Amino acid sequence: MVNKQLKDLDQLGNICVGIFHRLALFGIGAATVWAAGWTFLELFQKHHASIQDLLLLFIYLEIGAMVGIYFKTNHMPVRFLLYIAITALTRHMVDIMSHVPININEMLAVGATTLAIAIAIFIIRYTSTKFSNNNQNDIS
Repeated sequence: MVNKQLKDLDQLGNICVGIFHRLALFGIGAATVWAAGWTFLELFQKHHASIQDLLLLFIYLEIGAMVGIYFKTNHMPVRFLLYIAITALTRHMVDIMSHVPININEMLAVGATTLAIAIAIFIIRYTSTKFSNNNQNDIS
């Protein structure tokens, strides 16, 4: 009797967590679409797009793709987070380059960080193909 109640409680907990995940993902997806929409409106008002604006749109695209993959597979694609980080660092690098005088130390630090993340992506890709689990899609 107690064992059945624990199983029922466990199932209820799993249902609640699943509902929370879906609501949170829907909220993140909706906020991404909303933010991208405002960015597009600002671009039309400015009548031009900078490289930073375009990189921001790529960040929104990656977040949307990550949410979509999580909806379909229930797995978080870690590589997409790393792609977002590289894109954000690239935006920061463009900002560094637009200031005079250029802060060389900051530029080198951002470049080294970007390289470290790129190496991490390579390692993740390599290990996911070499040691893949045949029961899951390769989305790491």
